[in-house]
Amino acid sequence: MLAYIVRRILYAVPILIGVNLLTFALFFVVNTPDDMARIHLGAKHVTAEAVERWKAEHGYDKPLFYNAAGTGTGKVTETLFVEKSLALFVFDFGRADDGRDIAREIQARMWPSLAIAAPTFLVGLAAYISFALVTVFFRATYLDLAGVVLCVVLMSISGLFYIIGGQYLLGKLWHLVPVSGYEPGLAGFKFLILPVLVGVVSGLGDSSRFYRTLFLEEIHKDYVRTARAKGLAERVVLFRHVLGNAMIPILTGAVVVIPRLFLGSLIVESFFGIPGLGSYTIDAIQAQDFAIVRSMVFLGSVLYILGLLLTDISYTLVDPRVRLE
Repeated sequence: MLAYIVRRILYAVPILIGVNLLTFALFFVVNTPDDMARIHLGAKHVTAEAVERWKAEHGYDKPLFYNAAGTGTGKVTETLFVEKSLALFVFDFGRADDGRDIAREIQARMWPSLAIAAPTFLVGLAAYISFALVTVFFRATYLDLAGVVLCVVLMSISGLFYIIGGQYLLGKLWHLVPVSGYEPGLAGFKFLILPVLVGVVSGLGDSSRFYRTLFLEEIHKDYVRTARAKGLAERVVLFRHVLGNAMIPILTGAVVVIPRLFLGSLIVESFFGIPGLGSYTIDAIQAQDFAIVRSMVFLGSVLYILGLLLTDISYTLVDPRVRLE
């Protein structure tokens, strides 16, 4: 087991290095520091002096890979690649354009994102799997048909409709929950009800239909026929055997949620006024703060790779044959 985990970690290292190099190329080669300065200054006729002054103020006035003016190791270390790219591996994100420490902002904002994403993920996963199992249990009936039609209808509706409709119906019209806002601690629970509900309902259609397809593929296999021949009830067959053997594709689908648990949802946090990492990223894009955007891109890559690693490890718990292979 330990050798399997170490091997998976070693596989992730070159992927993370490649993502870091690609990110550096996009932010400093394709979009040069001179381009960043002109975009940030926002003037049609920006002087060369203004561009150089902006680059010096934000630490973008150094060469990309080699600093001929440096001394000793400074020829390599006093470069944009080391200061802006390699520093990310030790989670040194630097400072934003307004002078605030990015790492401290991330540490403070990840908790509101988790407060929304974690219950949305857990409640949603339980709801989607349960709904899919119910439709499979009543397969080839009008109840199954109604469930499929409902899933298709929900899939056809934009996520913005759920947000705006939920805010108007539950917040403005019925006054059951606040429309937007956030408070830390238990006092902020009332602000999380609507975002979590919207997140669960908006994902019900596509997720439930996906899980229903997985379960329908499993019920026609030999082990299911054997379980039925032994006299097991259909409920036991579905919830014990079919669900257990369908866990690998379910875990695979859950990988994409790992980064969202920390980075939050860009749209949901913006509409509900949640001071999480999603709204932090949106504000950075609007303010053209390249340091924050670059840091969030790298952090998202790290979390996604971590999700892949956790998924590979969970495979060994669900199916020991993966570890043997």
